[in-house]
Amino acid sequence: MRTGSSGYVAPSIRLSEIFSEVMLHIFTYHDKFYLFDTGSGSLHACDEKTARYLGGEAVEMTDEELAEIACLKREGLLFAEETKARPVKSGEIKALCLHVSHDCNLRCAYCFADEGAYHSAREVMSFETAKAAIDFLLKESGKRRVLEVDFFGGEPLMNLNVVKKTVYYAKEEGEKLGKKFLFTTTTNGLLLDDDAIAFLNAEMENVVLSLDGRPEVHDAVRKTISGKGSFSAVIEKIKKFVRVRGDKHYYVRGTFTAKNLDFSKDVLFLADQGFDSISMEPVVTDLPGLRIGEEHLSAIEKEYERLADEYLAREERGKGFNFFHFNIDLEGGPCLSKRVSACGAGNEYLSVVPNGDLYPCHQFAGEKQWRMGSVFEGITNPALREKFAASSLFTRKKCGDCFAKYICSGGCSANNYHYCGDIDTPYAMTCAMMKKRVECAMHILAERKTREN
Repeated sequence: MRTGSSGYVAPSIRLSEIFSEVMLHIFTYHDKFYLFDTGSGSLHACDEKTARYLGGEAVEMTDEELAEIACLKREGLLFAEETKARPVKSGEIKALCLHVSHDCNLRCAYCFADEGAYHSAREVMSFETAKAAIDFLLKESGKRRVLEVDFFGGEPLMNLNVVKKTVYYAKEEGEKLGKKFLFTTTTNGLLLDDDAIAFLNAEMENVVLSLDGRPEVHDAVRKTISGKGSFSAVIEKIKKFVRVRGDKHYYVRGTFTAKNLDFSKDVLFLADQGFDSISMEPVVTDLPGLRIGEEHLSAIEKEYERLADEYLAREERGKGFNFFHFNIDLEGGPCLSKRVSACGAGNEYLSVVPNGDLYPCHQFAGEKQWRMGSVFEGITNPALREKFAASSLFTRKKCGDCFAKYICSGGCSANNYHYCGDIDTPYAMTCAMMKKRVECAMHILAERKTREN
C-alpha cells in the first residue's frame, strides 16, 4: 500500500471475483497514477478517477472511459490472466562461484563473509582445486554451450595467479568440448595495478568494483587492516580501470546502511566521478548502527524517489547513467519460465570454497548444514540439490499476491533463510524495498515513453 501526494492509498488487488487469477497493481508516484497489470506485464498511466474506479470505489465513469477499459481488456493489456508458466529446471550446472580467496585486505564492518574468512581459516584456493572445479563444471554442464565462472572472495585479486591459470585452463578445456566460458570477478580495487587491469579487461565479461560513495560514507565502513579508511587508496585505481575498460561491462557497486539513508547522494557522487554503471545495495546485517529495519523504510522509499527524479533529470540533460535497480524490461527480458524459476542457486549455480567443498551459493558458504559435496567427489547431498531445484516462485510463500513477483522471482534464498529460517519465505524488508524500486523503475519507463511521444 502506498500513499501518493494526493492522499490516495493505492492498492494491489486480485480481482478473482471478476476475473480468475487476475492481479492489478495501482500506485501513485508524486501526482501521477499508474496501473500495472501483472498478468500481461503492461503498465498504464491513468487519471485519479480511473485509479479509484479500478481500485473498487464507487466512481461514476462515462461510457467512453468504460469503453477504453474494455478495449484494453480485449487486447490482453488489462485484467489479463496470469500465464501458468512452468519453471525451467535442468539437471545441468551452468555456473560456479569460485572462492579463490578466503582472505581480504580490507575489514569492512558489514561484511557477511566475516571479513573474507567465512568463519573459518584465512586461506586461498590452489590451482589444483580450481582446476578440479572447472573439470566438475564441464562434466556436469550437459549440453550447455555457455558456462559462467565468477571469481569471488574475500578479495580474489589476492590470488590473481590462480585466477589467471584457471581462466586459461577453462578456455583451453572448454574449446575442446565446444563450450565457451564467461568470467566475472568482484574486487575492492586495492590491488588494481596495471597487470591486473590488463588481465581483467582482456578476460572478464563483467567486473564489479566495490565503492560505497562519498569518501566519508565509504571510509566509515570499508577500512584497511590498519583501521584506516580505504577511499583514497582505491578511488584513482577504480577510475583508471573504468577508463581502460571502455565499453565492456562493469558495475561500481555500493552498499548503503542505516548510516547513510541519504544514499541517493552516494549514487550521484559515483556518477559525478565518471562511473556510468552503478549499483547501490541495501546492507543485510543485524549489526547495531548499520542494520536496516522497518523504522527506516519510509525514509528509504523517499530516497529512491529522489534518486529516480534526479536520474530522469540527468538523462534529459544528456548526463544519464545506468542504475542497476531501475533497469526493468516490461516488453522483453527473460522469458516467463525463467522468471518463475528463481535464481538457480543450489541447482544450476553452485559455490566452491578453497578446499573444494560445494555450497548452494556464496552466501551459504561455510555453513556445514548446506554443504552439498565437493568438486573432487561430486554432489553427495542430492536431497539438498533437489530442495533448491523444487524451489520456484510458486513455492515462495507470500509471493502469490505480489505485483512484482515476475520481476523479483521470489527474492534471495540465502536472505530468506538467514532472516526467516526458510529459503521459500521472503524476507519482508528486501521485499518492501524491491517493490518501491520497481515502482520507481516503472515511473521512469513511463516518463521515457512520454518523451518519445
